[in-house]
Amino acid sequence: MRAHVRIKLTGIFVDDQERARDFYTDILGFQVKVDAAYGEGVRWISLVSPEDPDGPELVLELPDDAARTYRQAVRDAGKPWTAFSTTDAQADYERLAAKGVEFTLAPKAMPYGGIDAVFDDGCGNLICLHQD
Repeated sequence: MRAHVRIKLTGIFVDDQERARDFYTDILGFQVKVDAAYGEGVRWISLVSPEDPDGPELVLELPDDAARTYRQAVRDAGKPWTAFSTTDAQADYERLAAKGVEFTLAPKAMPYGGIDAVFDDGCGNLICLHQD
């Protein structure tokens, strides 16, 4: 039998774990899988989609200096840190904008396929919302 490699954890650097937790749960709708102490002044916070609670987890991590520099360069280039999928980019765009989320790109058909919208998570990152 062939082994299957899957994504279990992926991380995103955030300036403030509590603010990020609130944004990613209250605004985006993820649910907390783990929120536990992980050293002095740091927590291990992982989130999952409520539709797939045993699926991939998004870890909200505090950056070190190297990560801050890289994250800022990615942001300055206008590139999203990661992408989340949606079945209706326009509806999610309208829902999130109504909650005060700032978009740098409204839903747009992309030449590589699908529709993308890009928003600021308020925690130092641009995030792509992608619809196939």
